[in-house]
Amino acid sequence: MKIHNRFVKDLRNILFDKKAAKRLPNFRVYQIKRAVKLKRGIRYDETVISPRPLGSEFPKTKGHEHPVECTEVMKVIRGRAIFLLQRDEGPLVKDVYFIKAKKGQCVFSPSGYSHVTINPANQELKIGTWVDDRCPSSYQTIEKLKGACYYYTLLGWQKNKNYQRVPKLREKKPLAKIPKNPNFLNCCGC
Repeated sequence: MKIHNRFVKDLRNILFDKKAAKRLPNFRVYQIKRAVKLKRGIRYDETVISPRPLGSEFPKTKGHEHPVECTEVMKVIRGRAIFLLQRDEGPLVKDVYFIKAKKGQCVFSPSGYSHVTINPANQELKIGTWVDDRCPSSYQTIEKLKGACYYYTLLGWQKNKNYQRVPKLREKKPLAKIPKNPNFLNCCGC
């Protein structure tokens, strides 16, 4: 198992309010425990996100995408979450939606989508994720365009102006439970 911590300094470039981000103390925003379990090539990770706001924005993960062949399943273990999912070609967003989930509910991140996990509550959020261990995470688009195509702030959703085209944001429902056989997560050619 490997532990990765993400501090404010790691996220400053992808936050909504850049001025406020410069004034924030460098606290740990979230921690990822990679490979808590590994079975038949499927890796189980856990992420804990602080409830501390990031200026006018709710705390969140940096966000990442997987190669087209890879999918991921995420489950809320403790707290409440908002998952923002987008399919893009650089600055052109083809699809974007969010899913609100509470303890026990799951979200499926389709292949070719980036996703960000947001903690909208005043308590710690813990999620578990399942993904093919061969699937790398890419931060390239998120870093280049200074975040996902929407930010979730105290005033609601705000568009990221670094994207050229962003469709209207819509909401989808979470899954009630994780599929019993996660072998569908095995990717081909990752």
